[in-house]
Amino acid sequence: MLPTVVIVGRPNVGKSTLFNRLTKSRAALVADLPGLTRDRHYGRARFGDLQYLVIDTGGFEPVIREGIQVEMARQTLQAMDEADRIIFLTDGRAGLTPGDRSIAEELRRRAKQVTVAVNKVEGMPGDQVTAEFYELGLGEPIPVSSAHGEGITTLVEHVLAGYSPEQEAAAPPRDDSIPRIAIVGRPNVGKSTLVNQLLGEERMIAFDQPGTTRDSIYVDFEKGGKRYTLIDTAGLRRRGKVFEAVEKFSVIKTMQAVEDANVVVLTLDAQQDISDQDAHIAGYILNAGRAVVVAVNKWDGLETFRRDTVKSELVRKLGFLDFASYLFVSALNGTGVKGLLPAVDAAYAAAMAKLSTPKLTRVLQAAVTQHQPPKAGPFRPKLRYAHQGGHNPPIVVVHGSAIAHIPESYRRYLENTFRNAFELRGTPLRVEFRQGHNPFADRKPKPLTESEQNRLRRERRRGRKLFGKQ
Repeated sequence: MLPTVVIVGRPNVGKSTLFNRLTKSRAALVADLPGLTRDRHYGRARFGDLQYLVIDTGGFEPVIREGIQVEMARQTLQAMDEADRIIFLTDGRAGLTPGDRSIAEELRRRAKQVTVAVNKVEGMPGDQVTAEFYELGLGEPIPVSSAHGEGITTLVEHVLAGYSPEQEAAAPPRDDSIPRIAIVGRPNVGKSTLVNQLLGEERMIAFDQPGTTRDSIYVDFEKGGKRYTLIDTAGLRRRGKVFEAVEKFSVIKTMQAVEDANVVVLTLDAQQDISDQDAHIAGYILNAGRAVVVAVNKWDGLETFRRDTVKSELVRKLGFLDFASYLFVSALNGTGVKGLLPAVDAAYAAAMAKLSTPKLTRVLQAAVTQHQPPKAGPFRPKLRYAHQGGHNPPIVVVHGSAIAHIPESYRRYLENTFRNAFELRGTPLRVEFRQGHNPFADRKPKPLTESEQNRLRRERRRGRKLFGKQ
């Protein structure tokens, strides 16, 4: 097992900055705003030959008993239970606060090995800044600067003291055979609730307030003997309604999660109208080439008329996702959620399918026989053979001549033909055209020999005589 290190502390003391410093990444959102991180965020870090897990947590305020801070505190307490070692991060510029004392009392009850780190000490005498933090009774405070990297090596050495590379399990590299599933949709449609239902635990903060999730959270889990990686994302609003800088970062993280995923679960709210924003999100998923499963949430309790209305809106506004599977679920009660992972498995298998060149060529020839590409002036494009050019999404490369004259409608015709022939349910498919190479295009004519030039002149004279006689 890899050692697990959890970073806890008050809001805005630099926990996410330290997380990014330890993991050598920019995985956690960082901004000068208290309460930015809310869910637990996992990352892998290395110190010399030793690898370990780092968990970033939201601002911990044990004394607050209402609102979303209660859920954030519960997430932090769960992270403490998972931890082997804890970094208690404080703010050296703010000094020792009552909130720090409350957290220290909670840490003492947990009976974990705790290291106190005093952050933001750049340009300040470390001994003087850390002096008052001895009062916490959790050992010697270590001065650090997460933003500038000062004292980080000393901190990690102290935290991981007693561990050796021989004690850790070999950390496997990222396995591309494990499907990465991004849960995407507008705010407050139930994405985090759906993730919790799939995991069987309250892993994400689910709160009746739009914008609860701000970061993209990756969660590895196993179900039915299969391994998956779930990605809970922030809700996507219309561009004109995104004003806060934090929300703009959240949108970027969500778009990155879509690019990183193999399958995207587009989550819709059945109790609201299918909006143009839902169609915009679906269009972005399609342009990214990701396999998609549509989960229509909050389906329980709807009247028959409302259900029929929602289904007709899906056909009208999301008709371009006709290749996707549609599931009508209730993330809160678990109704219909059992069919989500099988649909994801089918979409993932289609996105990663290997298509044989002979069958692709036969399907292409049959499609051309049934409906030839239209002429462009005197030319009719000729399509000769096809082969696979990639996956996720599947790419079919068609070779031929005069391909510049093939219209977009014919490309869509071929895409649908290939998808139906190979039964690729749940994934888009792209067709690319490539011009056949003319082997004589770059060949320059050889200069004529003297005898060939004489022969050419004789033929020209003979032709003039014949022409003159006529």
